[in-house]
Amino acid sequence: MLHYAVVFFVIALIAAVLGFGGIAAGAAEIAKVLFVVFLVMAIASFIINLIKGR
Repeated sequence: MLHYAVVFFVIALIAAVLGFGGIAAGAAEIAKVLFVVFLVMAIASFIINLIKGR
């Protein structure tokens, strides 16, 4: 999941440098959403492992 967020971030950077504002904004928004999903899943995994470890 984090890999895809980084890929979309790089696409957004390249599109921004080349002047494609709409594509850059879309790719950046997708990267933000994927990063938030990654964080939620990582925190959930951490909490579940703490509970199972008892």
